[in-house]
Amino acid sequence: MAGNDPALGRQTKNDESQVIREAARRRTFAVISHPDAGKSTLTEALALHAQVISEAGAVHGKGGRKGVVSDWLEMEKARGISITSAALQFAYGDTVINLLDTPGHSDFSEDTYRVLAAVDCAVMLLDAAKGLEPQTLKLFDVCRHRNIPVITFVNKWDRPGRGALELCDEISERISLRPMPLTWPVGEAGAFKGVLDRTDGGFIGFTRNAAGASRATIQTMTADEAAESVGEEWEQAGEESELLSISGADMDYDEFLDAKATPVLFGSAVLNFGVKHLLDLLVELAPRPTPRPDVDGGARSLEAPFSAFVFKVQTGMDRAHRDQVAFARVCSGRFDRGMVVTHAASGRPFATKYAQQVFGQQRSTLDVAYPGDVIGLVNASNLRVGDTLYAGKPKVTFPGLPSFAPRHFATVAAKDPGRAKQFRRGVEQLEQEGVVQVLRSDRRGEATPIFAAVGPMQFEVATDRLQNEFGVTILLNHLPYTVVRRLGDPNERKLIDGHSSEVLTRGDGAELALFTDDITLRLLLRKHPDVKLESLAGGV
Repeated sequence: MAGNDPALGRQTKNDESQVIREAARRRTFAVISHPDAGKSTLTEALALHAQVISEAGAVHGKGGRKGVVSDWLEMEKARGISITSAALQFAYGDTVINLLDTPGHSDFSEDTYRVLAAVDCAVMLLDAAKGLEPQTLKLFDVCRHRNIPVITFVNKWDRPGRGALELCDEISERISLRPMPLTWPVGEAGAFKGVLDRTDGGFIGFTRNAAGASRATIQTMTADEAAESVGEEWEQAGEESELLSISGADMDYDEFLDAKATPVLFGSAVLNFGVKHLLDLLVELAPRPTPRPDVDGGARSLEAPFSAFVFKVQTGMDRAHRDQVAFARVCSGRFDRGMVVTHAASGRPFATKYAQQVFGQQRSTLDVAYPGDVIGLVNASNLRVGDTLYAGKPKVTFPGLPSFAPRHFATVAAKDPGRAKQFRRGVEQLEQEGVVQVLRSDRRGEATPIFAAVGPMQFEVATDRLQNEFGVTILLNHLPYTVVRRLGDPNERKLIDGHSSEVLTRGDGAELALFTDDITLRLLLRKHPDVKLESLAGGV
């Protein structure tokens, strides 16, 4: 009988063929944008069009509408922003969608970077009035570095904004990505009538639904019908579309896969305009899972025995149980719940009895998964971000995920010494999840670790979670350090520890030298030119 041996990870030829077929059905992508561009709203609208939710809740607290399913932390609900990534898996026709919603705020770019390591494609969301904003540019740079194909969705076309040609020029000039509009707006931003479908020349008109809570009603017309019904705005859209063709802006699939060009769609996520078109485009164009490179430079074939890597660890999603979930991207083989796999970092067996499929905060038991899928492993206290899991032999290890260079530092201590045990447990949890980096030294002791963050809002999240999940009120004392370097030789630690600089050890073993300013660093190097210090640009 064809099947897997859960203990050994063996697969038959029939299983291998099934893995290839199932992998071809997967589309795994992330949505990236600047804060307030409508990213979580778009995530919700995509789920609405896939009919996995019945009503969208785009803006928390307005008009009695529900909060988005991908925002579940109390701070997210209160502020209406995404501060942690979330995974949503659902079926759309015969396709399995793995949608990863990323934090929009730049303070959480490290979390977004990890998510982008787990996807095959990205949807870049632009505000029609603002275009390419700073955080969008940073996230696109990560996509470019990882050679991730990008589909662009110009959002909020129902509101006043910039011209469509101007936005396309900005994409071309600022990020050297050739725009290939597949739809073109009929009517300027704020006076949206619908779009010209550049693949067949027809018109897709939209009827505004109340608050966009349900799927938009779509009306299709031929070019002649649109010319008679819509009039001048249709003619202008047609002329601009012709200009696009003349300028070489027609679809080229190979250039899209090579991350040199981007398909562009126009719409409004909050009113569900253009969302179905985007979902259909993802099914049609988004790359399928491919073999993933390992640390030895080889590529793990899709039909090889099961392997996956952990890109996120999260606790507190279920307040009733306070369990911990490790999110892992399946890279090869078939996953069967209950199979025993190997934890590459420790070499120890890892049981997968408590595997779950995730839809925002909601979870259900998952029995089978294939390459491209995201699985949630519950009570995985030994797993860390970047860890590899695999079945069978030989050992496989995928490249780890880097930590970003921190820019803000603060000592942290429990306000009530009687809560020291809960404090230590909470700090360990936040460190394991990557909410903040935790630095320690003998000089300061275990009772006073240092929180290191890319952005100051990470401190707010850490403070809030320690209070609400562990019952610990903390005292934060911000430190004046502004420059950080990695110390190459531990024996040189004593040359750095002083009043304006010190060396601390991060959880992954890296020794980081902190300095109050560049002058302090230069003075040290002038006095001790042989000290080995490495710059930390983005990830380390």
